[in-house]
Amino acid sequence: MEFSIKQIAEYLNAEVVGDENLKLNNLSKIEEGVPGTLTFLSNPKYTNYIYTTKASACLVSKDFVPEQPIETTLIKVDNPYECLAKLLTLVESYKKGNKCGVHPTAVIDANAKVGKDVYIGAYAVIEAGAVVGNNSKIYPHTFIDTNVVIGENSILYSGVKIYDNCVIGKNCILHSGVVIGADGFGFAPDAQGVYNKIPQIGNVVIEDNVEVGANTTIDRATMGSTIIRKGVKLDNLIQIAHNVEIGNNTVIAAQSGVAGSTKIGENCMVGGQCGFAGHIHIAPKCGFGAQSGIHNSIKESGYYQGYPAMTVGQFRRLSVIQKQLPDIVRMVY
Repeated sequence: MEFSIKQIAEYLNAEVVGDENLKLNNLSKIEEGVPGTLTFLSNPKYTNYIYTTKASACLVSKDFVPEQPIETTLIKVDNPYECLAKLLTLVESYKKGNKCGVHPTAVIDANAKVGKDVYIGAYAVIEAGAVVGNNSKIYPHTFIDTNVVIGENSILYSGVKIYDNCVIGKNCILHSGVVIGADGFGFAPDAQGVYNKIPQIGNVVIEDNVEVGANTTIDRATMGSTIIRKGVKLDNLIQIAHNVEIGNNTVIAAQSGVAGSTKIGENCMVGGQCGFAGHIHIAPKCGFGAQSGIHNSIKESGYYQGYPAMTVGQFRRLSVIQKQLPDIVRMVY
């Protein structure tokens, strides 16, 4: 796979400063650039590398002006990081090709409905009443239970498990080990203190353009639906409990957990290892620093951090005071 700088610039509607006829065959980090590769500059911390990189071309912002002589050809765009994502998507499509067809070892119930141009890999199982939309890809050893609906252009990588009656939207990506629709954690103690299972009869609804990372689990609702709204991105190793609702375009980093019936608003950003108590509401456009513990509802948009979570200003003041506590104790005693 090889492209000229001119071809890339036309694809990105970009301005070229340098030799537009150079050929590129790979991408590289700016500090590790070699001839024939394309790199990018988005974070100002890496600006010094643009003067030493050996990469043949570099994506930069349109307002970038070199302060020293520069050897690499510049491809000037509005947003280098966004353009890099477009190029990586293009590269990935070339690498993977357009998988299509059903492997002979796949097991598809006669009452399942499989759309056009679908790929179903080895030992995948699709049960009765399930629907797989056009152009979707079901990788090996994936299990799709009864009456599950998979929308068009969605990808389920190897080892994904979708329990009965769950719904996956269009253009979704579920990575290996994802489990959708396992029972919510519902038990009721009797007079002897024995925990009896509460049947979980709801489902999970994942809307369009959602990506779920490896080994993340989303539990089915006790009644009704656990809902993941459009554009949500979930990292690896996340637990979403029963009857949770996550708003449009919210992103959650690895090892976070959301307890039952909590509702997280749209456009929130959640750092790694955050924990949300059950039955709380989080306002839209909230950010949470890593390892924050959110015990109560958050009614105002803003950035929160700490355990228990507080505004970032409060958290920073408290951190300063905590560091001073040994000196304060010595002064008092």
